[in-house]
Amino acid sequence: MRSRLLLSAALAVSAALTTSAGAVTTLNVFMGSQQRPEVFQPLFDRFQAANPDIKVKIETGGATSEAQNQYLTTVLAARDDTLDIFLIDVVRTATFAAAGWAEPLNGYISGVNSYLGSFLPGPVSAATYGGKLYAMPAFTDAQFLYYRKDLLTKYKLPVPKTWDELTATAAKIQKGEGGKMQGFNFQGAPIEGTVCNFLETLWTGGGDASNVNSAAGKQGLGFLVNSVKSRLSPAASAEIKTDDSRQQFQAGDVAMGLNWSYAWAHFQGNSPQPTTVKGNVGVAPLPSFGKNASATCTGGWEWGVNAYGNHKKEAVKLLQFMSSVNIQRDMAVNGAYLPVRKSLYSDPKVLAANPHFKALYPVVLKARPRPVTPNYPKVSEIIRNNVSAAVAGSKTVDSALSDMQRDLAPLLK
Repeated sequence: MRSRLLLSAALAVSAALTTSAGAVTTLNVFMGSQQRPEVFQPLFDRFQAANPDIKVKIETGGATSEAQNQYLTTVLAARDDTLDIFLIDVVRTATFAAAGWAEPLNGYISGVNSYLGSFLPGPVSAATYGGKLYAMPAFTDAQFLYYRKDLLTKYKLPVPKTWDELTATAAKIQKGEGGKMQGFNFQGAPIEGTVCNFLETLWTGGGDASNVNSAAGKQGLGFLVNSVKSRLSPAASAEIKTDDSRQQFQAGDVAMGLNWSYAWAHFQGNSPQPTTVKGNVGVAPLPSFGKNASATCTGGWEWGVNAYGNHKKEAVKLLQFMSSVNIQRDMAVNGAYLPVRKSLYSDPKVLAANPHFKALYPVVLKARPRPVTPNYPKVSEIIRNNVSAAVAGSKTVDSALSDMQRDLAPLLK
């Protein structure tokens, strides 16, 4: 009898230990390599320290928004529950929501409307579909004009406010510097950044995505194509991706270029590659054509919760931690990420690390969304492929815009 009691006690202890071990939940978080997982890991470590019953494991993959989306589409279409959380481009929300891949978050957050009141409206709008919140804004973004302050000073030139002024400024600097200096750098590869570059030239000419085969469309796409033809921009611009632009500017080979906010930290030395431009970089709103207003794309990334996952409550807890004031402040200070909380654009620590954030705040507030539709993957493909073909010279501007208009029309009704 005594031996049976001892055995029962031993089994009870073993079961208790097993239950205790099983109580630790592991959240598998997917993000792309370009989102700098090394910035997020210390933040996840802090969450784990405060929540010892939850562990966070990062899975990385895909160097572009398109590559990451392709992977997630494959995983989620198979109703795979392996991933708990995924970081997605702001343009993906409608697609993921309509497909049933992203879990609506409203029921997990008490007083969700009040909670979101301190966030920037743009990121919240991008995370919402059909009146429901399908993602938690991680950080926002927009494209800006980066320029070499030292070169503008050297040639006594102002920051250009129109695309024509940019062309003249770039030409003068390029002629004076010689060598491999690029006057103007943009993204022309068939990627999401190229969609934004085209839409920005379209919008700043008074155009709209619903009518790309227009005078504004010809002016905008023509500007990009002519920049390559005139050699202000590299001959290989049709192959340049976002991070290629960042690295070329950082190496000191670019006078002016278009990029997202993440590039700033790299330019200042917080980067795997050396920088030759630290302290010599300025940031400004994008130029426009004539008297039209400046315009930029709403960018940024959002945290989605896998609708097929098994740890949704814990996942939302992590997402609320990541969107808290303190964590958003740390992301801005240490990673130069544009915060999703309005108050941080006047925060002393944030502005000490990123003095340009104060000037960029109005730009971020007025950033324009790309077409919001579950068909966006196809919309993006049509725009980026035609723009890249025109920049490469394999299509004329007219034929690229004509093909774009024909294919976009049924998708943007």
